[in-house]
Amino acid sequence: MNELKELMASLEKTAYQRWIKGEGVPVVEGFGVEDVREMELGAWRRIGGKGAFLNLYGMEGATGMYVAEIPPGGALNPERHIYEEVICILAGQGATEVWQEGGEKRMFEWGPWSVFAPPLNAWHRILNGGREPVKLLAVTSAPVVMDLYRNAEFVFNCPFVFAERFLGEEEYFSVGQKHYVSGMQTMWETNFISDARAMGVKDELYTKGADIKLVQFEASGNGLIGHVADWPTGLYHKAHYHGAGAVLVILRSAGYTLMWSKGLGIRPYESGRGGEVVEIKWREGAAFSPPGGWFHQHFNVGKEPARQLAVRYGSRLYPVGFYQAAKKQTDGVYISVKKGGTMIEYEDEDPEIRRRYKVELNRQGVPCRMPG
Repeated sequence: MNELKELMASLEKTAYQRWIKGEGVPVVEGFGVEDVREMELGAWRRIGGKGAFLNLYGMEGATGMYVAEIPPGGALNPERHIYEEVICILAGQGATEVWQEGGEKRMFEWGPWSVFAPPLNAWHRILNGGREPVKLLAVTSAPVVMDLYRNAEFVFNCPFVFAERFLGEEEYFSVGQKHYVSGMQTMWETNFISDARAMGVKDELYTKGADIKLVQFEASGNGLIGHVADWPTGLYHKAHYHGAGAVLVILRSAGYTLMWSKGLGIRPYESGRGGEVVEIKWREGAAFSPPGGWFHQHFNVGKEPARQLAVRYGSRLYPVGFYQAAKKQTDGVYISVKKGGTMIEYEDEDPEIRRRYKVELNRQGVPCRMPG
């Protein structure tokens, strides 16, 4: 914990941190938030709605995140920016207009748990088309961009058109149909997901855990992309670690996540350092971010399959150098630590982890389905 507090303190002087504090809305810190839909928001003049920033420990200056609210019948101000962004609709229905300077507007509709990525530096305007407030969560690469340019006027008013990203294509925000396998990962190229909570996830990835299903999506030519993971009740993921910046949003069920620094080893309870393991409880609407180099492990204790949306770097089409270096240019999260990867196999994990999980399942009245 001390190293995380020192890291957060060192980030306070960055251009991004100075900018978010100057926006005049709440800034939430910590490992995560149990339900971002219940966060306190403040009037946000720049966007024309309400909002708050999340500055979680695991984001470490690699990604930024905010939550915004649009009143019924309202709309956010049009904006463009030279950082990448992935938006998840938390509640409500509406539409988004997207256009290049002087070009024709394209509009697409969305509802709860829709996911989309406005093309880099293209104008976009988000409208509430219903009778209830719209709430959305956005993950961005703004910290990296802000820290490099140190000029918000340039970031939000750069006239350059990234034509290779978006040139007004009519079907740009249709659900993508291109699926394929790259390495150990199933890929999906799509600029729009209509409902990440209800979509089918059929691709099995047992290397990450029993009955885990996962698909990675690539959106809008971004280096900032994501995946949707699904696993049944009574099961949990294998522990693993990776670089900083990943944001996890829970779409379904309830449970908890354990996080601990890799410096504690693969069996922190057995070595007498269980008090340093962090437990994050989650349910639908939760958002959290594991610090870079920290093992983390997700446990479903609800009565329905759990589903998780992750937004992170890791594009296979447009790799980002620091992310590639952080994972040693391998699929380390799929490879046992015994073989040079960053994942702990079930048979190698701390026995206390399985014991505690069974106790919690019993308390919830949920059968344990773990193998072995």
